[in-house]
Amino acid sequence: MGAYDLLKPALFRLPPETAHGLIHRLLAGVQGTPVCSAFADRYGVDDERLTVDAFGSTFPNPVGVAAGFDKNAHVPRALASLGFGHVEVGGVTAERQPGNPRPRLFRLPEDEALVNRMGFNNEGADRVGKRLNRDALPDVPVGINIGKSKSTPLDDAADDYLYTYERVADAGDYFVVNVSSPNTPGLRELQNRAALERILGTLDDAGADPLLVKLSPDLQEPVVADALDVVDDLDLDGVIATNTTTSRPDSLRSHNRAERGGLSGKPIESLATGRIRFVAERTDVPVIGVGGVSDAAGAYEKIRAGASLVQLYTGLVYEGPGLARDINEGLLKRLERDGFDSVGDAVGADLS
Repeated sequence: MGAYDLLKPALFRLPPETAHGLIHRLLAGVQGTPVCSAFADRYGVDDERLTVDAFGSTFPNPVGVAAGFDKNAHVPRALASLGFGHVEVGGVTAERQPGNPRPRLFRLPEDEALVNRMGFNNEGADRVGKRLNRDALPDVPVGINIGKSKSTPLDDAADDYLYTYERVADAGDYFVVNVSSPNTPGLRELQNRAALERILGTLDDAGADPLLVKLSPDLQEPVVADALDVVDDLDLDGVIATNTTTSRPDSLRSHNRAERGGLSGKPIESLATGRIRFVAERTDVPVIGVGGVSDAAGAYEKIRAGASLVQLYTGLVYEGPGLARDINEGLLKRLERDGFDSVGDAVGADLS
């Protein structure tokens, strides 16, 4: 039994957002200290077979932290010390936002899932941009997830995204346009072709590079195909599949399944993997796979479905700080078993 197994019951007695804040404070306390270096020694897996080249950067392994865990870019170095190959911060919006009323984050422990309706709570592009430009960043790639301010009309969304991008432009190794969160009213309407062309075209013209778009798992396949046409037409760099879902599988057991918001974790694993496969079959750009990753088997399945990289958040809540190490060690065993020389060789293997 590890240290997190002993700590987890106490954390789970706290409200989820309170527990998350406590973990953040602990990570902030060790960031930049010898403890952080000790974490890197304990949790890092250094093997060139795990290395992935994408978006003009080298990722030491394919396992990253998804947006939402470090909204304000307070602890990217501490997260990297837990063995992650990249960290995506945000979502960042042009305006500072308190988010939706609490409670807004709910555990579904019987289902290894979360439901959130956070509402892009963050300190705003000015403050987050200054922090990113001021503080030391980790040695792994840092992505920046950009969302729309709640008060901005949909017709003005492109300028809103541009404002945020201009304030974080110098710090990111890649930039993600988030038009798929279910917790900002009307946001998902921006996944239609015309809106995507305005937003992504505006950022592309401003020099945003590498530029990715994050899509919802709830889109009908023809709408996803239209979005991928925009990706190809604008020569964008990648797609993140997927965000949380508003659907509720019949298999859910927790009473919190009735809460409004986006569902993440184990129950959406197969849904997300299927969407990754759909996207990878229709575009040549790298795909970052998100949704239900909590072990090496799930991460490997997404890689073979076409994901060059994977991300997780909910899995970290349930499995603890050793998860990236465990996944990377498990990936190496699977690569050896199946005769692949590297993660890159396994990407999309099930599509051929």
